[in-house]
Amino acid sequence: MPDTPPSVPDFTQWPSFPFEGDLRVKPLDEPVPFEPPRRGEADRECTACNAPDEAYIWVGERWRVRAMDRPTGLPMVLILESRSHLDLGDLPNLLAAELGVMTVRLERAIRSLDGVARVHVNRWGDGSAHLHLWFLARPYGRLQLRGTFLSLWDSILPPISEDRWRENLAMVAAWLAEFGGRPLAEPPRIKWQAPSSFSPASPVDAAEEPEEEPASVIEAADEIPESEAAQDVSDPSAGPSGDDPSPEGGPEASEEQEEPEDAATAGEAEDDQPRAARTREG
Repeated sequence: MPDTPPSVPDFTQWPSFPFEGDLRVKPLDEPVPFEPPRRGEADRECTACNAPDEAYIWVGERWRVRAMDRPTGLPMVLILESRSHLDLGDLPNLLAAELGVMTVRLERAIRSLDGVARVHVNRWGDGSAHLHLWFLARPYGRLQLRGTFLSLWDSILPPISEDRWRENLAMVAAWLAEFGGRPLAEPPRIKWQAPSSFSPASPVDAAEEPEEEPASVIEAADEIPESEAAQDVSDPSAGPSGDDPSPEGGPEASEEQEEPEDAATAGEAEDDQPRAARTREG
């Protein structure tokens, strides 16, 4: 007589269950006498221990926070890891106490992001022996995503934009850095492109086509490779050329006298920007 397959559990009828249609329960495998070692156990290499700080969005003396390698369906998915190669039950009292503080701090940082309603904290630990806690942000207003199936929805929903993803990472890293450590995630860079030359326009042309006056273009940094971003700083095409002709007559002399002041002002503006960046990074 064939075995009667178990009935589908009631949670398949919950609004948060991400699947519909005919479902059946898999047969349960026989238990194995010995479980295989996890990553970081026995002679298996530990991925977390071998990862450099640059692979994380924030690093401290005893803790590190990393993200996925690409945007996913949720506003934010982060992993909190200890620097020491320890599992949850192996933590000494100092790290156990700090784990509670770091969990609360990271939950608040993620919940402060726009469009985040709740933050789910999960610990499974079947894949790696190195302590790691998952933080998953549920989008505000998405009631269907409430509950235990949020991690499944993360793989089903379309990924958020990379620009928004990088901005969220930078905000969380900056939040954590307020309490110490070093933020490594940066917001998307902005590329400022200005016309290489300006030609004087007559009053009639300015009145007829006012929409052509703003000629600068703003682009997201994720579209600019790092090598090109460094070149843009010294690219003469990024601003007005020093050889541009000036109007004839008296205005030419006055503009030549005012040019050093404008250059000094521009230099001060350029000097202020790195200082502001250093302030945010600190």
